[in-house]
Formats: sequence, structure tokens, C-alpha cells
Amino acid sequence: MAILAQLIDDVVVHKFELSKNEISVGRHPSSDIQIEDASVSGQHACIRLKQNEHFPEYQEIYIEDLNSTNGTFVNEEAVTGMVRLHHNDTVRVAWNRFKLLDPSEADMEQTVHMIKR
Repeated sequence: MAILAQLIDDVVVHKFELSKNEISVGRHPSSDIQIEDASVSGQHACIRLKQNEHFPEYQEIYIEDLNSTNGTFVNEEAVTGMVRLHHNDTVRVAWNRFKLLDPSEADMEQTVHMIKR
């Protein structure tokens, strides 16, 4: 199962399992991933899990910014629309840093690499 690990000074301080098809991220108490920081909007971003069309046993992970004040970034690129996340991507929600840990995607990448040969 994929995990979004919150980092402070490159140390993991929280781990959030991505176990639902739609995960809300924000400051509001009803958020699935609640970030208590004034720079984070109440409803900041949404993470969506979708089945891979070629390998149904794997899920693809996407993030969408919900018109937040301070933005959502993947590998320091601003998120516009839905952006696919990959194993070891860095996600920034306002000024809060996370790392996506998805061992199943790492396995799938190896499988796809072998098929392409």
C-alpha cells in the first residue's frame, strides 16, 4: 500500500496510508490528511487512486490542487489539473513536504521494463 510520508528536515514525522479511492488534504478537521498549518487551505488538495488500465492489480495515484491559496507542488512543479504521482516523488502542500512511498509502483516499473526488452 502506498504511503504519503510527511517530512520535517528530511525526517519522517507522520505516515498516511493511501487506502481510499479519494483522499482529502487540508487544514479542515474533516480532511483525511489534516495539516494544522495556517499556510494550508481548508480544502487544499485531493489525492485519487485509479486502477491501472493495463495492469489492473496496480493503482495509479493522482493529486489535484483545489484552488488553494499557497499551491500544491510535485517535485517543485506547480500542480495544475490532475498530476500523476510516482514512487519517491516529493509533494509540497503549501510549505509542508511529503514523499510518496509506493513499493507496488516500483515493482510495476521493473515489470514494464522487462516487457519492453
